[in-house]
Amino acid sequence: GAAGSLQVGTVFTLFGAQSLVGAANAKALARELSPLMAGFLIAGRGGAAMTAEISTMKVNEQIDAMEAMAVDPVGYLVVPRLIAAVLMLPLLVAIFNVSGQFASLVIALNIFDIDSGTFFDKMLSIVSWHDVWAGLQKSFIFGAIIAALACRFGLNASGGAKGVGQATTNAVVTMLLVLLSVDFVITYIQIAYK
Repeated sequence: GAAGSLQVGTVFTLFGAQSLVGAANAKALARELSPLMAGFLIAGRGGAAMTAEISTMKVNEQIDAMEAMAVDPVGYLVVPRLIAAVLMLPLLVAIFNVSGQFASLVIALNIFDIDSGTFFDKMLSIVSWHDVWAGLQKSFIFGAIIAALACRFGLNASGGAKGVGQATTNAVVTMLLVLLSVDFVITYIQIAYK
């Protein structure tokens, strides 16, 4: 939020439109930055942990033992992680939105000398709940993608400890690339069918 406000504010100052810093930052955060940053963080931390845990279970034959005891590994290992990711990523996106906009407010007040009333007035007139909902829609989908890919790579791991590392690395790289691709598609759909 702070870095975005500095960049946008510098450009807007050239045109005498620095009062729009908060609105531009809020729209960018709500629609794109918060869902992507939250997705990247969860993919890098949570997705890697999920993949490492499940792939360790796979190479240690704990998954096979579960199947031998008639316990469905997908229902026991995948579904709870999928539900948790789909529910928690939107909450993290909401935290990103609030903290990013607070940082934008601090920059706007202290560096660009924008009145707080003007800041909020412009923000509320340009950013709608539709923008916030668009970002939250992405976060639900991103959560599902992260959990599904993490579990898929974990369940397909093989080759001992080396296989766990390879599965985790491949999962995180794939998650990041898929998130970027899906973000473009969702954004296109949201804009085209607005």
